Amino acid sequence: MAITPRNEDDELEENHDINVTPFIDVMLVLLIIFMVAAPLATVDVPVELPALNAAPQARDRDPIYLTVQDDLSLSLNQDAITGAELKSKLDVLTGGDPAERIFLRADSGVPYGDLMQVMNALRDAGYLKVALVGLEQGSP
Repeated sequence: MAITPRNEDDELEENHDINVTPFIDVMLVLLIIFMVAAPLATVDVPVELPALNAAPQARDRDPIYLTVQDDLSLSLNQDAITGAELKSKLDVLTGGDPAERIFLRADSGVPYGDLMQVMNALRDAGYLKVALVGLEQGSP
């Protein structure tokens, strides 16, 4: 085995390219960390929805309020109604116009599932424009 002496003219060329292999390794590790951490960051947070601080909007005509009380009884404006009377009473108040906006008020003690049943009854009656009404608070 012969060893050739290194000449001074025989230098290695300089490589000006960036070695991206460590960069790719770091990025893959970060990807795995975020894939594991992202599902852990989503937790259920209890919320109270009835209060809001939005400015009241101007109304063109008398609004139609459907109120759900804590005992799940329904009132249309000031008149107590049953679930079976909902469509006919709404048709009378709106003049049969299903594009009319219905303002839905619910007591804060009404369970969410029961509120959704009332909203489904409105949808079944053909009234798709439903606005949820909350308690207006003063400016922060």
